[in-house]
Amino acid sequence: MHTDLSATLTAWRRHLHANPGLTLHEGETAAFVVARLKEMGVADIAENVGGHGVVATLRRGGGNRSVGLRADMDALPIQEQNEDIPWKSTNPGVMHACGHDGHTAALLGAAKVLLDDPAWTGTVRLVFQPAEEGGGGAKSMIADGLFERFPMERIFGWHNWPGLPAGTIAVHDRAVMAAGARFEIVFDGHAGHAALPHLTRDPMIAAGHAIVAVQSIVARNLDPLNGGVVSITVVEGGEAQNQITARVTLKGTARWLRDEDGATIEESLDRIARGVAATFGVHASFSFRAGVMVTANSPAERDLAAAAAAAVTQLRRDVPPAMTGEDFAWYLKMVPGAFVWIGNGPAENGRELHHPRYDFNDEILPTASRFLAEAAKRALAGS
Repeated sequence: MHTDLSATLTAWRRHLHANPGLTLHEGETAAFVVARLKEMGVADIAENVGGHGVVATLRRGGGNRSVGLRADMDALPIQEQNEDIPWKSTNPGVMHACGHDGHTAALLGAAKVLLDDPAWTGTVRLVFQPAEEGGGGAKSMIADGLFERFPMERIFGWHNWPGLPAGTIAVHDRAVMAAGARFEIVFDGHAGHAALPHLTRDPMIAAGHAIVAVQSIVARNLDPLNGGVVSITVVEGGEAQNQITARVTLKGTARWLRDEDGATIEESLDRIARGVAATFGVHASFSFRAGVMVTANSPAERDLAAAAAAAVTQLRRDVPPAMTGEDFAWYLKMVPGAFVWIGNGPAENGRELHHPRYDFNDEILPTASRFLAEAAKRALAGS
């Protein structure tokens, strides 16, 4: 069965890789998911949940427990550079550079494993989510009544992880992935001739000092054991080499692993912007747009996920969290759950997330499917 399952999942995954659906444009992917579920005999399927989301329900016996398993479906706006694989993206400028093709195939595989296994009773919700890559897919599904229409007591998900040995499952104690925000600082001064700077108020000088000053936030305002990131990534300003411009805009991103650190970062950025502006006689405006929250495992579900992982493969409990974000965090604000990493193998030759030469490792698909099925069974058994 392992060989048959592996071959089936690989074929599904490669089809999805060759036919990626960009964030908010996952209609064909959703249709593929529905078709495969119907082939397995799944009849209870809801489509267009929170966009192109699909929720399938498996029921067996008289068990009154319920559990959710989630996969994300969307691809990225990246031109694939894998010229040597037959399943290369056929959609120009769009590719599965984060492995959501594998996540989707693995959840379909979990459905297959559960349907073939009589040793469980209860309700399993298979949540195929659109728009994880910045499109607000989790929040859209929640707003469309995910937990009211499809009740579940717990939810589990996973992400492939390049650099972790293939098939190894990492379970974190609490924080798995970071919360994030995008921010913007605008310095408005007074433009003038660059040879007459005393007649101007130079926002470029203020921006330069602010770029340096914000690096003190992580170094001096956050507990060094908790970590954080504040990065200025865009600088906009100036039109002519002999003019001091009137406006300079700084844009950047921030990440943190504790909810309270997000407030500290926001307050510190605002304080630095206002302080630098006052120092150089310009005006500052500041905006801070929070994105995903910290993806943090619930204690009981973390332990359940670890036990499920150990039952199917090698378990790691010593892997630190990452500063990347994951909108699975929104589900964890609604119900208890856990999010794990499954190793994708060496992160080399471009096999890194969001790289144009990334490709999902098909060898880990059966492990991922069996982990999801095992987690569901243990949750339904009341573990």
